[in-house]
Formats: sequence, structure tokens, C-alpha cells
Amino acid sequence: MSAEASPAELGWPDHLGRLILQTTDSTMAEAARRAPDMAGPTWICALEQTAARGRRGRAWAMPPGNFAASLVLRPTGTAAEAALRSFVAALALREALSAVTGGVGALSLKWPNDVLLNGGKVAGILLESTGAAGRIDTLVIGIGVNLAAAPAAAELEPGAVAPVSVAGETGVSVTPETFLTHLATAFDHWERVYTQQGFAPIRRAWLADAARLGELITARTPRDSITGTFADVDSDGQLVLETSHGPQKIAAADIFF
Repeated sequence: MSAEASPAELGWPDHLGRLILQTTDSTMAEAARRAPDMAGPTWICALEQTAARGRRGRAWAMPPGNFAASLVLRPTGTAAEAALRSFVAALALREALSAVTGGVGALSLKWPNDVLLNGGKVAGILLESTGAAGRIDTLVIGIGVNLAAAPAAAELEPGAVAPVSVAGETGVSVTPETFLTHLATAFDHWERVYTQQGFAPIRRAWLADAARLGELITARTPRDSITGTFADVDSDGQLVLETSHGPQKIAAADIFF
């Protein structure tokens, strides 16, 4: 089954730049190199990456036909406010995936930066920024989606959510170029919501599709492992766990079910 449509039919946001590369080391690195010369927000998509990476510098496998792109932004506000765009990106990914699959398969959002399809990891988000004194000069949002194939489970750390692909779970075939247009359009919508209304509506929408909300999960930081009931995400984007020692707020961690 195909979910193809041309960018013109989908309507690429005219204020966004778009660069599609046949190959690069990583779209994050490409974005960092090109950002100083960019006049406005720009998506960089690569059909092949030779040195892709995910959170905490981990390698990110990219089988042929999968999606990799980075969005270069110059946001106003603080570094903490810029970081909340991981939730904006997650909502845009959910919307784009729902659009290309026609609603086939169950989508959910895993704190802090993953999207799940039928319980397996189908997409990840990575944020990197430059700035000083608590302000952001440039924010790069990297997104990888298993459109055609999932990486081998052997490449994962123990206990991590198993990877899945859009094609494998839904039978839908979509090119990276078409998915980029769906994603850029969805991100543009949610970015407007965030800049005009703040984090509150983003938080509500994210929690509506949060994976394992109300269930027992484990948050692992470089120093601790905390198990508790996933109770909430607060107004700063922190995970709130109800534990035997009371509620605990966690700013950054890897989550295990």
C-alpha cells in the first residue's frame, strides 16, 4: 500500500526552507555546518546517513528507505523553552505518521523523545543547540523514522523498546520526501500553537497519547534508577513519577517499561 502525494499537493509551508541530500554523514552535522548561512527555518533531509547518531551520542542505524531530517530554528526565549520543542516535534511526528498510515496502527508518545507504533519504537527525536547565558542562538531538531525497515534488535541496549517500521506494522510504503512534507506541515502547525499559546496546549495534547501513563515505569539517569508510576509531565516538561518516597520530578532520563 502506498501513501504518496507530491509536495505541491500536500502544500509545503512557503516560509520554510527545504534541502534534500542524497547522502551525508548526519543531518545534525550537516545542519550545524550550514546553519550560519541560513536566512530562516530550514529542513535538511538525507536519503542516506553514514554516521548518524541518537541521544547520548549513540549510533542510529538507518536502513535504506528510512527517514532522517533535521530542522534548523533560531527561536526566541530561554534554553529551557527551546527544549520543550521536543514535545512539539513528537506531536508533529504523531500527526504525520497518522496521516501517511491512514490511522492504521496505534501511535503513542514515549517520554522524552520517542514515538511508538503498536508499542514498538518507530521514531526518535534529538535536540542540539548553541547559545550563551541561558539563551539559544540556534536549535537543531533531528528526527529519524523507521519508514521502510527497523534496525536489528541486537543493536539496542538491554531492556530498550524493540524497534518497528511503518512498512512492517502497517504495510504502508512512503518515501522520505513525502514524509518530510507531512512532517514539516504538522510541525509548522504545532510550532504556531506553542509560540502563540505556550506549552500548556502542547502538554495536554502530548499527555493524551502518552505511553504507559498511569503505569509502572523505570527512569534511568547516569546516576540513578527510579521506578514509579508515571503520573504526569509538568509545566517544565519534566517526568513526574509517584514513588514510595513520594512524587519525583525527572528532567532527563532513559525510560524503560
